[in-house]
Amino acid sequence: MADRVWVLGVPVDRVSTAEALGIIESWLNGTGPHLVFTPNAEIIARAQDNRDLKQALAQADLTVPDGIGVVLAARLLGAPVPERVPGIELLEELMARAAQRGDKVFFFGGRPGIAEEAARRLKARWPSLRVVGTQHGYFQKEEEGAILEAIDRAAPDILVVALGAPKQELWLTAHRGRLAAKVALGVGGSLDVMAGQVKRAPSAFRRLGLEWFYRLLSQPSRWRRGLQLPRFLLLVLGEILARRGTKR
Repeated sequence: MADRVWVLGVPVDRVSTAEALGIIESWLNGTGPHLVFTPNAEIIARAQDNRDLKQALAQADLTVPDGIGVVLAARLLGAPVPERVPGIELLEELMARAAQRGDKVFFFGGRPGIAEEAARRLKARWPSLRVVGTQHGYFQKEEEGAILEAIDRAAPDILVVALGAPKQELWLTAHRGRLAAKVALGVGGSLDVMAGQVKRAPSAFRRLGLEWFYRLLSQPSRWRRGLQLPRFLLLVLGEILARRGTKR
């Protein structure tokens, strides 16, 4: 396992995309489940007010730095990460490798029809991809048992869960003991992008680490969520000052 930097009580693995994929592939050769989360600044900031979310993130087997805010925080804390690891790019590369390896994949989350459309488009890109099941994320509590049974019957190697944070992290942590998958990933809105329902930021925004700003421009209703980034950075600066104070 890679070394970690702890950001506001949340572990972030200091890995590149290639290293994260290598770790996941090693787990696919064994047993599971191993949980993979992709915390960004918003998720870590929200975890400060949600003890269950913070504990779920701390219990994950791999947490990759998805977001420029997390990359900046790691640098300020003196433990820089190799690069930003966007969850959607990690997922796309994992699907490409899964198609080559013959791993079975189950997609769970999004509005009705999203998981199916994402699966259809991914199979169009990689015809050998083995999709063994799909399930939308709009379900009632009493339907959870049937969903878990469907996942068990499908016995996927990779379970892709797109319920949004913190629901996906809490759901995966709560049901970890009975998941049949070797690896389960919480991927937020990635299935919406893969299904063609949401557009990613242009490459120029991504290179500059401004994907969050593009989402804010294209979806003004997200402005409250956008406030989490400056809050996150202020909290990180507060942690740095507190650490310096204890060293005196």
